[in-house]
Amino acid sequence: MLRLALFFLVVSLVAALFGFGGISAAAADIARILFFIAIVIFLVLLVAGLMAGSTLF
Repeated sequence: MLRLALFFLVVSLVAALFGFGGISAAAADIARILFFIAIVIFLVLLVAGLMAGSTLF
């Protein structure tokens, strides 16, 4: 997930370098959305791991 976000960030930077503002903005928005989805998934798995770990000990 983070690889896709990084990929879209690079695409956005390259598009901005060549002057494609619309494509750059769209790719940056996609990268931002994917990054926040990855953060939410990380937090959910972190909480689930902490809860499962407390039941084991």
